[in-house]
Amino acid sequence: MSVQISTDGDFQNQLSSNNKVVVKYFANWCGSCKLFSPKYRRLSDDERFEGIAFLDVNAEENETARKMADVHSLPYFAVFKNGELVGGTATSKEDKVVELLNQLN
Repeated sequence: MSVQISTDGDFQNQLSSNNKVVVKYFANWCGSCKLFSPKYRRLSDDERFEGIAFLDVNAEENETARKMADVHSLPYFAVFKNGELVGGTATSKEDKVVELLNQLN
C-alpha cells in the first residue's frame, strides 16, 4: 500500500474507513522527516504490514490531526486502531516504527 497525504479535511474519514492506520507527522523544514520518507514508503510496501493504511500529515498545517496524537516533536509516528490512538513516539529509527506497527497486528 502506498503512503497517502492526509489533511485535517480528510483525516477523520481516513481513520474511520481504515481499521489500522499509521501516521507520520512531519514538517517541510524537518531534515530527519525527509530522511525517513524512503524507509516509510518501503515499510508501506512490506507484506508484514498489509492492511495498514500509511498516512503522511504535515504537522504544521494540520492542527486537528496533530492534536489527536499529541505531537510535540518531529518526526512523530502514531498508530490508530478502529479510530482510536493506540500509541505514538517521536523517532527517526526504523525499528521503533516497526514496534509501533506491530501493535496493530
